[in-house]
Formats: sequence, structure tokens, C-alpha cells
Amino acid sequence: MAKEKKKILVLDDDPVVTLSCKRILGAEGFNITTVERGEEALNKLSKEDFDLLISDVRLPDISGMAVLKEARIIKPQTDIVIITGYPTLEDAKESIRLGAFEYIEKPFTPDFMMNVANKVFDKRGWILRQAFIDEFREHIIPLRDSDNPVIFYKEGTWARPLKNELWEMGCDLRYWFLTGNLMNVEFIRESGPVLAGEPFARIYTSSGQINDLQSPMSGEIRGINTKANDIMTDLLKNTTEGWLLWLARVLPLQK
Repeated sequence: MAKEKKKILVLDDDPVVTLSCKRILGAEGFNITTVERGEEALNKLSKEDFDLLISDVRLPDISGMAVLKEARIIKPQTDIVIITGYPTLEDAKESIRLGAFEYIEKPFTPDFMMNVANKVFDKRGWILRQAFIDEFREHIIPLRDSDNPVIFYKEGTWARPLKNELWEMGCDLRYWFLTGNLMNVEFIRESGPVLAGEPFARIYTSSGQINDLQSPMSGEIRGINTKANDIMTDLLKNTTEGWLLWLARVLPLQK
């Protein structure tokens, strides 16, 4: 018996995005439905079962956040991924609080979008080998950390709250492996103040790219991951998909 296709509803008023999702995800065997308006998406969710909703934040009628909130009521079993061309930490935090599976920035590469979909549908494929987790438990983040939700920022950067008022911020290594195998990370700032949008570290890839990592928040860096380069070297030897690397711990500025 043929395996049932997973159904994905894509909500975006940009035809380039919906066409890209159709081509990328449809080519991998997913059943794709696209809509342009939030109310239309909610109407479809009320009448049909979808495994995943991919929704933009800015829509022509209602906000993507309103769609997320209502969709969690209408179809709580449907996973939701929020995409946006205008990422903000506030929106990211709110989307995670409302139950989004992930918050990602547009534009995205085909491989990155496929990895996101596979993460939703195959949890086992997105978890580090247990031995590796045990060895580097203090330095890597399993993608499904229910106690501390991960908020994705710009170009492979993320942040998550800890329990002692500190936040961790780091890089999503999936992003950099897709653009060129990692070589190493260099810290621009190891301590002291950092502003949101200001580079705090730099990624070097084997394809020759040098990329600054922008801080998702303003605050004071209280510590860095001194094992970051050792971990990346080991990851290159042990191909796996589904790890985040924290780079700095930050005490956010109080408003």
C-alpha cells in the first residue's frame, strides 16, 4: 500500500513563495494547497485536515499571528511554521508562545525548507545521536527542547531563554552546512555589551564565505562556548541533521 502523502497548507500572498513551496515540497511527495488570505486558510482548516500549516506574518486581511492563534484552536494537531521577510524578536517570541513549531526568515533555500518539513514529520531524523548529546551536553542544543523553546532570528541565528534570566544565542548549523561546510567560528565579542543586530561572532565556511552573526538582542555577554570549534569538527566527521550550537550567554537589557 502506498504511503499517504502528508498535507501541507501554505498561506502567503506572495506568488513567488507559494510557487516555491509547491515546487520544493511537492517534488518531495507532499500534497500542497496554497491560499493568499488568512480567513481562507482558517476556513480550509475548519473543513479539512492538514499535517502542517506554513504561514506568513504579513497578510492582506488578518495577521499571521491571528491565524496561528485561531488555527491552534481549530486544529490543535496541525503543526504550524511561521515565515516572515521581516523577522523581529518580539514576533518570534509571540509565535513560539502561541504554539508555532518554528519561526524562520524569508527567503529560504529549497534545502532549508525541506529540512524544516522533515523536522516536523520525522522527529527522529532531527535529534542528535544520544552518545553525542551525552558527550557535549553542555555545548549543544537538541532541536526539540520543550523546556526552553528556540526562537529563530536572522541567517541561521537563534536565541532561547534560560532559567536564570540569561539567554543563549547561537547558530543553526543546518543553515551553514547547506551553504558550505563549516570550518570554524571566531568570536568578535567574548564579553561586555552587545546591541541587537550587531555582530558578535563570525562563521568561516570551506566554500570561502565569511559571515557575521548578528545578535538577536541587546544585552551583556556573560560567557561564550569555548568548545564551539571542537564540536563543529566532530560534527563534520559524524554527519547528522538536527543540532543547534550555542555561542554566547547574554543578560538582556532591562526595558
